[in-house]
Amino acid sequence: MPDFRIIETNGIKLRAAVQGSGPLVVMVHGFPESWYSWRHQMGPIADAGFTACAIDVRGYGGSDKPTEVADYSLEQITTDVAGVIEALSDDGTGVLIGHDWGAPIVWNTALTRPDRVSAVAGLSVPYTGVPTANFLDIVKAVFTDNGRFFYQVYFQDVGVAEAELEADPAATIRQFYYAISGDAPDGTWPADKPHGATLLDRLPDPKPFPAWLTEADIAYYDSEFRQSGFFGPLSRYRNHGADFEWLQQFKDRQIEQPSLFIGGSRDLVLKMIPGVNPIDIMKPHLPGLRGATVLEGCGHWTQQEQPEAVTKLLVDWLKGL
Repeated sequence: MPDFRIIETNGIKLRAAVQGSGPLVVMVHGFPESWYSWRHQMGPIADAGFTACAIDVRGYGGSDKPTEVADYSLEQITTDVAGVIEALSDDGTGVLIGHDWGAPIVWNTALTRPDRVSAVAGLSVPYTGVPTANFLDIVKAVFTDNGRFFYQVYFQDVGVAEAELEADPAATIRQFYYAISGDAPDGTWPADKPHGATLLDRLPDPKPFPAWLTEADIAYYDSEFRQSGFFGPLSRYRNHGADFEWLQQFKDRQIEQPSLFIGGSRDLVLKMIPGVNPIDIMKPHLPGLRGATVLEGCGHWTQQEQPEAVTKLLVDWLKGL
């Protein structure tokens, strides 16, 4: 098991799981996850000669949970991550790896703080450059204006999604994780839900869950969200406008550092852009891209669904830096 440390950064305290010694590798989770989402990668990365660090993003687990929506902007969270590197790295730099929301967090930390980030890898979410429009404006035009449900629109009203997801965190994890995993049959995530529906409406609750997420794993996530709640995690989605405005100052910059992408052939994130090769999307923005792998049969929970394949790709990339 890793050691847990409390790191003071950007005016708050973050919990970090740390294992091994050597050059620093910081792993950043997504929604709704935890440092624990990197449990399969921590040991092998440490054994490969690195300091493996997996944080709880602000609002999650053992990290501080600020009370304002604006506290969860990309500007604040990338500053948190840069501060973790400053606190743990001997030379003030580190490698970042992120999954789901953690991917935009690490991509944009590399973009905005190249002094701290020596290399960057994203799982599930490709890097497509500084946005040219507010993401919420796009999805409202495509979904909401046509009477269709989109989960990030549903997340906007404070307290609504919190009430649904906090009622039974274990059931939330089972239903949400399964619906966008590689194990779920096509159509498990409903494409025809109307605007005004809820997130978990019509999502199955699989019992038993597929073997890659055990009862003990679900119990750990359940305990974490019972004490943290979902306000902080959901507030990440409530900052699209602020994020868009903040990032415009970097629109002429590329991520120059060595980079890597890993996705899944059954990940709905990639299905949003059907027929498009993620390498082709990223190349203009990632001149240091050293590889992009799409794992066959893998869904959204990349490093948990196919841990051996993902770990090998990451370790080989890290050793080659």
